[in-house]
Amino acid sequence: MFGLGIQELMLILIIVMVLFGASKLPELGKGMGSFIRNLKKGLTEADEIDVTPKKEATEAKEKVESNAK
Repeated sequence: MFGLGIQELMLILIIVMVLFGASKLPELGKGMGSFIRNLKKGLTEADEIDVTPKKEATEAKEKVESNAK
């Protein structure tokens, strides 16, 4: 697993606990889990096409039409 042994993983866990504290670890884990889930979802789903007109384009079109009258 990436060349990391048990000792290295324990050292990383201790450093994370010192930096973030034990109370923040569940929040950190939840955030990392949702990040990974959204990343996988974004990589596997097809791209969605946004067909809604932009607000600026709509306003410009209305301005041109009102000037033409």
